[in-house]
This record gives sequence, C-alpha cells and structure tokens, in this order.
Amino acid sequence: MSTSEHRAKASGQSANCAVLTVSDTRTTQTDLGGQCITQHLTQAGHQVCDYRIVKDEPLQIGEVLNEWLTTLKPDLICVTGGTGIASRDTTIEVVSRLLDKPLDGFGELFRMLSWDQVGPAAMLSRAVGGLAGDTLIFAMPGSTHAVDLAMSKLIVPELGHLVWERKR
Repeated sequence: MSTSEHRAKASGQSANCAVLTVSDTRTTQTDLGGQCITQHLTQAGHQVCDYRIVKDEPLQIGEVLNEWLTTLKPDLICVTGGTGIASRDTTIEVVSRLLDKPLDGFGELFRMLSWDQVGPAAMLSRAVGGLAGDTLIFAMPGSTHAVDLAMSKLIVPELGHLVWERKR
C-alpha cells in the first residue's frame, strides 16, 4: 500500500494522549508549551487524558512516564523540555531508555525544519521519538515555537497514521 492509502485507512483515528512538561520553573499558568501541545491535540480531535509538570530530574521524569506506560497506557505521550545540552537537560536520556522502536526521522525532520527558524542552533536540539511498547513518545524542546513546529508539522498531521500503524 502507498502512504496515501495508509493515511486513508487511518483517517478518523483518535488518540488518547498524555502531556508532560519538564521544567524547573514552569507552572500550569506559565507552561505555554504544554498548553500548545494540548491545544493542537484537542483541535485535531484527540483527547488529553493526563497532563503534568515535573522538575528536570531523571527520577521524576521516569516515574511519570513509567506510571503512564503501565497504568494509563495512552496512545501518545508528548514531552516538552529538557532536550538541550545544558547539564540539567535529562529528558532525552530518560525517554531513550524507554524506546523499543526509535523513530529517528522525527528528530531528523524536527532539526531540519528548525533550521528555518533558528539556523545552526537547530543542532542543539536532541528531539527524539519512538515506540515504548504500544505507546508513541515524542520529546521536543520547551520553547513554544519548537512545540508548535513539532505539533503542527510532524506529530498532529501524522498521528492518525502512526496510531493505525502501531496497531497493525
């Protein structure tokens, strides 16, 4: 089947999603990245079944992700924040350990698209995605522009297809 045939079969797929913001400073009122993710998902007809903010501490990140993977079992987990190269940025290490099937193309395409917005600083992003069991996980930077880019250009347009493919 062609990609267009796959997308046609996958049309109408709705996903249960969880949103995790990794930040030492954000609150529910100031978490524009988490709000952006939620807005993109709900506008596209998907449900957000949980949303949390944790400090950029590997144990806290891992506890929430493991809880969701074992009890909530969402179709998708979107993580924002903690993906850079600063010493406090630990999201990618935690998420990468959970992935059974990495989707290298997500990070590659994200950095390619980011080039248009931030130029060579795009190489600082360690955005990553893949499957942990049956759950898709995408980790993206914490900036609202980066979140909007990942959600509008990569995740939301392909989410129905991704959910359909992982259930085949």
